[in-house]
Amino acid sequence: MGGGFDIIASLQFMLLLFYVNFAACVAEERAIYLVLMEGDPVAFHRGSSPGENGRRLELNSEVSEAHAKHLVDSHDQLLQNTLESGRYNKLYSFKHIVNGFAVHTTPSQARRLRDASGVRLVERDRGAKLMTTYTPQFLDLPEVWTKEGGDKSAGEGIVIGFIDTGINPCHPSFAYDPMKLFTSNISHFSGACETGPQFPAGSCNGKLVSARFFSAGAQAVATLNTSVDFLSPFDAVGHGSHVASTAAGNTGVSVLVNGFLYGRASGMAPRAQIAVYKAVYPTVGTLTDVVSAIDQATKDEVDIITLSVGPDEPPEDKFTFLNVFDIVMLSARRAGVFVVQAAGNHGPAPSTVLSYSPWAVGVAASGTDRTYPGSLLLGNGQKVGGVGLSGPTLGDGLSQYKLVLAKDAVKINGTFPRTPQYIEECQFPEALDRNVVLGSVIICTFSDGFYNGTSTLTAIVDTARILGIMGFILVANPTYGDFIAEPIPFAVPGIMIPSVADAKVISQYYEQQIQRDGRGFVTKFGARAAIGDGRVSSFKGQAPIVSRFSARGPDFIDIDKNPADILKPDILAPGHQVWAAWSPISALEPTLEGYNFALLSGTSMATPHIAGIAALIKQYNPLWTPSMIASAISTTANKYDTSGEHIMAEGSDNLYPSTPFDFGAGLVSPTRALDPGLVLSSGYDDYISFLCSLPNMDPAIVKNSTGELCNHSLSHPANLNLPSVTISSLAGAQLLRRTVKNVGLKPEKYLCSVMPPNGTLVSLNPPWFTIAPQGTQDLDIQINVTKAMNNWSFGEIVLTGSLNHIVRITLSVLFQYPHEN
Repeated sequence: MGGGFDIIASLQFMLLLFYVNFAACVAEERAIYLVLMEGDPVAFHRGSSPGENGRRLELNSEVSEAHAKHLVDSHDQLLQNTLESGRYNKLYSFKHIVNGFAVHTTPSQARRLRDASGVRLVERDRGAKLMTTYTPQFLDLPEVWTKEGGDKSAGEGIVIGFIDTGINPCHPSFAYDPMKLFTSNISHFSGACETGPQFPAGSCNGKLVSARFFSAGAQAVATLNTSVDFLSPFDAVGHGSHVASTAAGNTGVSVLVNGFLYGRASGMAPRAQIAVYKAVYPTVGTLTDVVSAIDQATKDEVDIITLSVGPDEPPEDKFTFLNVFDIVMLSARRAGVFVVQAAGNHGPAPSTVLSYSPWAVGVAASGTDRTYPGSLLLGNGQKVGGVGLSGPTLGDGLSQYKLVLAKDAVKINGTFPRTPQYIEECQFPEALDRNVVLGSVIICTFSDGFYNGTSTLTAIVDTARILGIMGFILVANPTYGDFIAEPIPFAVPGIMIPSVADAKVISQYYEQQIQRDGRGFVTKFGARAAIGDGRVSSFKGQAPIVSRFSARGPDFIDIDKNPADILKPDILAPGHQVWAAWSPISALEPTLEGYNFALLSGTSMATPHIAGIAALIKQYNPLWTPSMIASAISTTANKYDTSGEHIMAEGSDNLYPSTPFDFGAGLVSPTRALDPGLVLSSGYDDYISFLCSLPNMDPAIVKNSTGELCNHSLSHPANLNLPSVTISSLAGAQLLRRTVKNVGLKPEKYLCSVMPPNGTLVSLNPPWFTIAPQGTQDLDIQINVTKAMNNWSFGEIVLTGSLNHIVRITLSVLFQYPHEN
């Protein structure tokens, strides 16, 4: 009897133990973790920084390959010795510019890694998101191209790396013309052309010189859709093609959409060559794949890395500068690569910027003076403005057609649900009476479906086609307020009326012209309307204006958004309504399916403008370091619009005078950036000194993140030699220094002047100086508080040269208030 009880008890105990272990396994979901290790990566083995002194990387030598193998073996050995077998999957070894790896495992296993010998940093993957041809003329690039032999050679010899959703290799923006051979040498570059679905052998050419894809992270965290998540460099989204063609697309490519020629497109540097690193998929994007792509692109020796993708939120438990993504960008910069990234699309609220670090150029977005004004002509002669890239209704917009509100065309006895999607949003053709809507202009209303993202313009177009509707209007709804309408190509005549006030004009006219019975049903449709041509561009008005969506500064150092002594964003570039190449599959935007071009907005679109302009500067000044290029772009930027007024910015519901936290140094000016006169430069050691000088910074954190000791700190974080001065806590007085270098060919005399921020007195020493070619000059900046302001205050240092160079250094100051006892 007792023996039987013991057996039962033992079985119960074993079952309980099994249940506990099983529950623990179920409770612990795997995630991707990025791990940085002690020890130098291949590029910086034995402490070298080849990119900072003009030397090329030597990552393909026998010594380098042996060190790379040693690093991979050490990663594997650590995992085997630290983690439980079967509880992890290594995705990548990072070995070229950082020493580390990515592993798919559980939180408890990740904690083991944090405690393991030789591990510096373990960080959970935060994911990667997309920061979603007139601009060459708007930025005066033809003048720049002339200096470099015209558009037939602009950017030649420079390789731009695009880390994005891939590329559409069949697009004419990336075609290679064997009659226009590339004559510059890119022997420093060593890429590869990987093949796969939609990307056969031969997809690369003299223009598209390399294409790779990175999918281990995506495959670890999601079940990929084989119909769109192609395991190849092919772009099923369109975003990567758009970005690449904006920076380096061929010149003079016809932008043809729905049979209409919108003009001719060109990249900023049309003869630069393209290297593609696909790291984001329609289903998912992981930081792991992006980091691996940066590591490989730097190893391939691209000149520029373009990042219109990245984490969409700040790190939760680390300094913004010291998360893995920013550390990897620092390593790329150390290797001599110019890194440009999107500032983010969470504007216009303050401190929404997603580009934090001084070693990467963060780009804000603006519009140009080009718009596509649509129009709706009502039967009473009133004209209502709207948005929509479509042709006019039959008769070139002059013949008018019956106007029908969708609600008044709903089938009375239909069996469909009476939801907004069926009743007023024109999503389902079966809900509407064909006899009523045939040949009419139908009014669809922005309602619950559009508000929550389940309704689409594509469905309205399909409804119009199926029922023989002449054209459609999508009007704003007072319940939901005004909506933001971007010009979208419609295959049928259509227009969006995003203003509630304008929608009310249409509604009042409509109700005046119809007759209803006692039940409210329409017995006579008397209203008429015509849709005008919305495809014809107009060039007028203020420009640039900082776009509403463009993320704003000030920069910050942690999740609590304590301000940093760094100006972000760095620069402003066109990013609103940009025409560029697209992928007909258009996996994430059904409205653009089938198109080879798309008109998009986002800091994603602004970023490649700066990448292409950096390529032109690098071509013109081949020995310049990335920080010299960044300085030239910054100190020559323009703070005024085309009418000579201060650049404005879009707020939530109005325009306001912009500040450096909206546009950085101002709108990029490529012509002046080629010949800036003076530059301010910083190197890798300077960035480490900056990190070590941050308030309350523990040197151990810098060591764990970068592998470097805090042997030297700046006297103040604002003493990093940037082309701007930002002080986040000014108390009393602050002495800072900037060092400039003459990159001109002649000696030049500079007069120093300053427009001090409100509440300060700023003095410069020396007040003037003469500087020889390649010479350097220290400039001491003494800032004294005269009246503490309750917000940020802005000013500018201006160095005016005798040879017509003008160097501008932005000043941003926040005053420190004494704590009350």
